Amino acid sequence: MTDIESRIDTSRPHTARIWNYWTGGKDNYPVDREAGDRIRELHPGIGEYAKADRLFLGRAVRHLAVQEGVRQFLDIGTGLPSADNTHEVAQRVAPDARVVYVDNDPLVLAHARALLVGTPEGATDYLDADLRDVDTILAAAAKTLDLSKPVALMLLGVVIFVEDDEESYGVVRRLMDALAPGSHLVLSHTVTRPDMPDVDEAVAFWNEHGTPKLTQRTPEAVARYFDGLELLEPGVVSCSAWRPERPAPDVAMYAGVGRK
Repeated sequence: MTDIESRIDTSRPHTARIWNYWTGGKDNYPVDREAGDRIRELHPGIGEYAKADRLFLGRAVRHLAVQEGVRQFLDIGTGLPSADNTHEVAQRVAPDARVVYVDNDPLVLAHARALLVGTPEGATDYLDADLRDVDTILAAAAKTLDLSKPVALMLLGVVIFVEDDEESYGVVRRLMDALAPGSHLVLSHTVTRPDMPDVDEAVAFWNEHGTPKLTQRTPEAVARYFDGLELLEPGVVSCSAWRPERPAPDVAMYAGVGRK
């Protein structure tokens, strides 16, 4: 058994594997599917959040690569590989794009090494690190990315795992402070809203049975991550409402893109 395999716990449901299950992937275990089905009973629309978040990623990366000329992406909290990963979207329109993925989930890392292969013109690298390990991430990313030039910092559904508000805001600020002017923050976050009580119930179930535990924040609290940045239109909104190709129902996953 490899070191990575020894770190994979199949006795408890894990968020990356449940997300994979909801988006139609096969990299999950019975415990994940059981928890995923139970959460979907509590909140039937939850599976759509995963799909909406993935579609938002694609739209945001395409915009940054095409309209903003961004050629470097630092994707922290990668999740399990699926269709249209960051490097695939970016390198489809800019073959010379360079992408560094960061995750501390052993199953994600095992699949990343096998699946996330980029174009010959660009570069794709992977790092085993926690979001809080800012110095480690920046030092390792600098081996692939030129941090003196704009970088898109991708934080999709990952700061929800930092419970303390000030710590989570501080981590994002430290990362953005280290990036060059013209860099962008792309962030999504599960929210709590008075008109979506079933979301709170689903999150409570998850935090009792799953790992890692997550923290909901209000839409206003999510917008704080973009303090000091120039928010691109339409601001911090349901990720399904961020420049959609066609109208879609709101989901309790809010997102935005900000320019440094």
